[in-house]
Amino acid sequence: MSTTFLMKQAILLILAAVYVTIGCGVQTNVDGNIRYDIRFPNAAHHEAEITLTITDLDAIPVKVSMSRTSPGRYALHEFAKNVYNVNAIDGEGDTLDIFQPDLHNWIVSGHNGTLKFSYTLYANHVDGTYSGVNEQHAHLNIPASLVWAQGTEMQNMTIAFHPPEGSNWKVATQLKSTEDPYVFTAPNFGYLMDSPTELSNFMLREWTVPADTTNYNIRLALHHNGTEKQADEYAEMAKKVVEEQIAVYGEPPSYDYGSYTFIADYLPYVYGDGMEHRNSTILTSQRSLEEGAMRNLYTLSHEYFHGWNVERIRPQSLEPFAFQEANVSGSLWFAEGFTSYYDDLIVRRAGLIDDREYGLGWGGTLNYVLNSPGNQFYSPVEMSMQAPFVDAATSVDDQNKENTFISYYSWGAVIGLGLDLKLRTEFENITLDDYMRAMWQTYGIPEKPYRLEDLKNTLAKVTGNRQFAQDFFDRHIYGSDMIELKPLFANAGFLLRNEFPGKAVISYGSERINFKAGRPTITENTLIGSPLYKAGIDQDDVLISLGGETITNARDLQRILNAHSPGDTLGVSYESVGERYDTTLVLVEDPTLELLPYEQAGMEVTEEMKTFRESWLGSKVTSDE
Repeated sequence: MSTTFLMKQAILLILAAVYVTIGCGVQTNVDGNIRYDIRFPNAAHHEAEITLTITDLDAIPVKVSMSRTSPGRYALHEFAKNVYNVNAIDGEGDTLDIFQPDLHNWIVSGHNGTLKFSYTLYANHVDGTYSGVNEQHAHLNIPASLVWAQGTEMQNMTIAFHPPEGSNWKVATQLKSTEDPYVFTAPNFGYLMDSPTELSNFMLREWTVPADTTNYNIRLALHHNGTEKQADEYAEMAKKVVEEQIAVYGEPPSYDYGSYTFIADYLPYVYGDGMEHRNSTILTSQRSLEEGAMRNLYTLSHEYFHGWNVERIRPQSLEPFAFQEANVSGSLWFAEGFTSYYDDLIVRRAGLIDDREYGLGWGGTLNYVLNSPGNQFYSPVEMSMQAPFVDAATSVDDQNKENTFISYYSWGAVIGLGLDLKLRTEFENITLDDYMRAMWQTYGIPEKPYRLEDLKNTLAKVTGNRQFAQDFFDRHIYGSDMIELKPLFANAGFLLRNEFPGKAVISYGSERINFKAGRPTITENTLIGSPLYKAGIDQDDVLISLGGETITNARDLQRILNAHSPGDTLGVSYESVGERYDTTLVLVEDPTLELLPYEQAGMEVTEEMKTFRESWLGSKVTSDE
């Protein structure tokens, strides 16, 4: 390493210290001095060329940063790993010194009042968190794509897109449009980071929804390999979902520029996701509209509901959103979970599924939540705070989440379901819709972030019963008691029951066994309380025999179980870390649950039940009952 290099680094370290002391020196009294230019000369190899130009700078180092997380995500994602070919020049084209104090920040010194900071972005992961560029489109999640200069957060920013020559790409975004269809503006850094953008030859469907003084425009920018007819049909379903969600709150959110945009990529090379933003949402799925329109619609419903719940009815714990730190909140059981409750409920109310299908849709969630041992370790509030560990976060070491974690999406959805049914049962003319409207009016419209206590106090206000609210939160939110759902479902003429009564099992639903090469190997952590767990058998152990009979495939195991009943004790031989062990286990009844309308179970539905059910789920159905 040369002496000259060391001296240069020492000088840059001193300049970095100056930056930390006095700020980046970016003047904030001039509009229009921040511009991004985004080009795609190497789209075939998933690259974008990006230049950030800042003018009217003081002669002080500028700190340029890349996000580590993204709105709607809670874990760190280290977007800087896809940034390279970093260069900086001044207004005369002279190369500037860059010092990188860590992986996410660059400090640039020596400019003459103008800085042009350029880099290559590699983008090959199309979902709601990352970016993807190829010959067909540029799908840009902004925190995964654009750097920013610290100290400029409150300034207006211009974003200019330069599609490949000869392409037919259009732009779908919540950014503010200009006279140029490829140039947009953002009022500040926060809005820019929250504005995903799709450039492609997408199909566009538009309709309006009523607001207080003017109509808002709803746009569906659909990039898919299907037909115009499929796009029309999907847009009609989306319209019904939008209408029913507006009915919950009594009004749409106030969209900043008069529009809300669904940006949908339904393509074979994307990753399934949905990500809410203030005036738009990203929807990605490998399911085509021909085969999976309804499943795609559930995600659309979830993300649109976030326009109220989380974007405007917003937890204090996420304010301000930290772009270079993990974001921790104890309110995700409400922000994400209650939204998950409403996503398929809204589809039912829109008449796009019937009561039978709605009940079937609950099966997986109820089995996961009610049969999980995770509530022994954390409450819904504490589960919410685990988000940075599980929200698309990655690690190489094994974890015991099968036993210790219940998704705040799923548990929150069950809590929302239980609270809605309890309100409808115990109070006259009070529902979860009333609770959500109260949260909207008190915290959403004025955009006043709420605390956990505010959620409890609002429930007390809506019910007029502070003791009910206190008990509910003590038991089911701060505590981890599960709501007793069976009698609540019965009020609506739904039956919650074991799907396979009398069926003997050695494992619960998540304890998978791989029978490859005749060696039945446990592939997941066994669940606390299951026969395998109690017998001391865990992940990577190999079952040899059960009840004295050798097991080589799934048929062997099922034949043995079919010959026995829950409560029977059987000998089991297994191999663990190279050693053979012999012990016993006690079979249990398959805990799998199902939810179905009384009619499907051959039970009588009273008029009172019908009234309750229609008030809850609605009565219109466009599919066959």
